[in-house]
Amino acid sequence: MARYDYRCPSCGTTFEVEHPMSERPEIACPNCGKKAEKLFAASGIKFEGTGFYNTDQRSKK
Repeated sequence: MARYDYRCPSCGTTFEVEHPMSERPEIACPNCGKKAEKLFAASGIKFEGTGFYNTDQRSKK
């Protein structure tokens, strides 16, 4: 299960909903009951160290 942030365009309420990644349910605002929109959230992944870039794969001469 994944957690997603939703926002209601009518009343501005922001809330979190948990559902499988494969589902695209229509979510209603808990405040006013109108259809909410899924918000985009950036991933918290940070790549550090070696082995993550194509320059790390080149042989050294």
